[in-house]
Amino acid sequence: FTDQIGQTITLPNYPPKRIISLVPSQTEFLFDLGLDAEIIGITKFCIHPRAKYKTTTQIGGTKDFKLAKIHELEPDLIIANKEENTKEGIEALQAHYPVWVSDISTLTAAYDMMLAIGQICGRAEAAVNIVEQIKANFAAFQAPQRLKAAYLIWRKPYMTVGKDTFIHHLLHLAGFDNLFEDFNRYPSIDLALLEERKADLDVLFLSSEPYPFKATHFKEFSSIINENKIHLVDGELFSWYGSRLLQTPPYWHQLWQNIQSVALV
Repeated sequence: FTDQIGQTITLPNYPPKRIISLVPSQTEFLFDLGLDAEIIGITKFCIHPRAKYKTTTQIGGTKDFKLAKIHELEPDLIIANKEENTKEGIEALQAHYPVWVSDISTLTAAYDMMLAIGQICGRAEAAVNIVEQIKANFAAFQAPQRLKAAYLIWRKPYMTVGKDTFIHHLLHLAGFDNLFEDFNRYPSIDLALLEERKADLDVLFLSSEPYPFKATHFKEFSSIINENKIHLVDGELFSWYGSRLLQTPPYWHQLWQNIQSVALV
């Protein structure tokens, strides 16, 4: 099997019977494929499904997983991601196990990941069904207008998203033009830059992850943008690229209703 960074892996057992996932959104997808018995290890950030989070062995974080614990579990497949896991960590695992690595910045790449994992895990039909339902949900969504948005993922320092990220891609599909599309990756910004661009800013999104923004943070931006234009958003529904995408278009519909209702006040 060839992964999304061009590496070919060979499985000692097919389909794999002992799977470790190092990526929260892909962990949820694996469970949704019906691989409950095969998943033997997840990270402390793999919080969905909640019942499985409590009962599945945790092997540390996405970037600081415990190699010794993974060795104890003896996996025959590890599912990783180029962005969420470190190059050094992936290479350390590749010395011992087949590691399939995803690389996702678009919805098409997310579909390809899900179909490929379905194949590699012997759940091709289930993967196709999930992908087709996600495609139908996205096809049914239509943004009522286009707005210019800034999307913050971190505080101290403030960090936003650039044009080569999955979040940027989903923002565009949801009807929002990224205020910081001239940057790459996840740049740090300050309030002075936000002030400089405020004439173009329609909405400011404060994400629930990785930094858990709250309504109490609105006042930090009140000198730049009307607080009615600041919205807390569910980061999972702008950044998770597994089966959680099933919930994304309905969430966007509700978000737009909230934006438009506030605009009428």
